[in-house]
Amino acid sequence: MRLCVFSGTFNPVHKAHLKMAQYVLDNFEFQKILFIPAYKPPHKLYDTDMSMHRFNMLKLAISHNPNFEISDIEFQREGKSYTYLTVKKLYELYKPEGKINLIIGTDAFEKIETWYETDKLKEIVEFIVFMRENKPVNLDWLKNKGYNFRLSKMNFYDISSTELRKLIQNGKSVSGFLTQDVEEYIRENGLYRD
Repeated sequence: MRLCVFSGTFNPVHKAHLKMAQYVLDNFEFQKILFIPAYKPPHKLYDTDMSMHRFNMLKLAISHNPNFEISDIEFQREGKSYTYLTVKKLYELYKPEGKINLIIGTDAFEKIETWYETDKLKEIVEFIVFMRENKPVNLDWLKNKGYNFRLSKMNFYDISSTELRKLIQNGKSVSGFLTQDVEEYIRENGLYRD
């Protein structure tokens, strides 16, 4: 089985995340997308209660698609969620055919050289890169440094978790951006209110 991974904070998971994963299923050679929510994102502030909420919301959001699966691999490790360590463990667990592919946005990919063990990571993965803005991006400099990637041609969706958190904090509607069960979960648990 070829393995494609979508990791991130998913704070909260929104419909653009799901569209990206479905696009990969429809346009690349994968039968399943493995979602991995970060337990302790190394580049962001985190709180362990919120980590569990993020996991639960992601589980709800993907539950309607049999080709989407969630992994708690970074929760089991409990330390900082470094992609290189996660991918090494995934090779042991899944024994995939070929290299593991990682779904990533251009904003994160442009900072890939700051990631933990980036030189080792680029040897064991390939990236599927999605535009995070409505302007062309030239990533040839990363190709020249040995990062293997393919660019997605999916239309850009102007949804960001940061903006959604702000809307919720200000009591504005986020209807249409989140799945209904995620929206209900946020409301029931009073998330992003303060």
